[in-house]
Amino acid sequence: MKTRKVRIGSLHIGGGTPIRVQSMTCTKTKDINTTVRQIKSLESAGCEIIRVGVPDMDSAQAIAGIKKKINIPIVADIHYDYRLAIESIKAGADKIRINPGNIGSAEKVNLIINEAKKRKTAIRIGVNSGSLKQSTAAALKEKSGNKKADMMVASLLEYVSFFEKQDFYSIVVSLKASDVNTTVAAYRLFSQYRDYPMHIGITEAGTELGGLIKSSVGLGILLHEGLGDTVRVSLTAAPEKEVYAAYRILGDLGLRKRGVDIISCPTCARTEIDVISLAHKVEAMAIKINKPLKIAVMGCSVNGPGEAREADIGIAGGRGIGIIFKKGSMVKKVSKKDLLRVFENELGKIVDGKE
Repeated sequence: MKTRKVRIGSLHIGGGTPIRVQSMTCTKTKDINTTVRQIKSLESAGCEIIRVGVPDMDSAQAIAGIKKKINIPIVADIHYDYRLAIESIKAGADKIRINPGNIGSAEKVNLIINEAKKRKTAIRIGVNSGSLKQSTAAALKEKSGNKKADMMVASLLEYVSFFEKQDFYSIVVSLKASDVNTTVAAYRLFSQYRDYPMHIGITEAGTELGGLIKSSVGLGILLHEGLGDTVRVSLTAAPEKEVYAAYRILGDLGLRKRGVDIISCPTCARTEIDVISLAHKVEAMAIKINKPLKIAVMGCSVNGPGEAREADIGIAGGRGIGIIFKKGSMVKKVSKKDLLRVFENELGKIVDGKE
């Protein structure tokens, strides 16, 4: 879907730009050094936009110190207190996230808009299913068939119209629910009314496994339909894993190429090695590699290389031995105890461009 382009610090969202990957810190924002360390780690993982929680004035003011030490745009997440939004903008936030419904009066929202205009700060208007303004969806010409999704869109359109009346258009929108069907229905419906760039995600998706499944289903549907300009995979896990998951989803849909794609076989009676353990160790080894590569982990040294012929490099186990293969051809045969060490060395050659 063609959306308008909105500037977020040194980047843009929408307007045909790459789908941006973002995450959120889980540190106390007012602890500048700890927060910067986590952001640096996320930068290394490929995070392009970082959001920080702003529960108090100390956190809002800390944004100025954080911004000096990081290399990616910073977003302030605000709830309830309009003064925190204004202070975050003054401190240099590249974007703020608010739900106007919990900020209070129109006058307070307008004060935020005026400050954002002055400093050319973007605003994400975020509507969550759990914090809906009690408005009716009856006025919508188009409906989704999902009552909660209709209410979410009606609320968001009301907020967007208010911002537009204040001549403010540096808007990013989000319509998140913890339910996949509601989230998908809401984004689909909103896209029929406005062309603002969409921040997509399944809110409060769950743990590393359950949340990843739910997020992959919901985000996969939206992205496949052309909806979504920036994405956060919300997991109850380390934020670096959110970034890794986002790139894997985008990569599997052919939308962005970054990092390693690991293909691994399920276990069966033919395996002569602990494939599950081996695959996890290879994944841990490769998770910080930025270069687009395909790595195979196979349990059968006879059929494995042929089945994973498209992999740039692969590893497979046999009875008492292991093999390293590249593009389907065996390059080394080693003992099981040396397998991972030799594989890491061969992988390093590819990453460093020596092969």
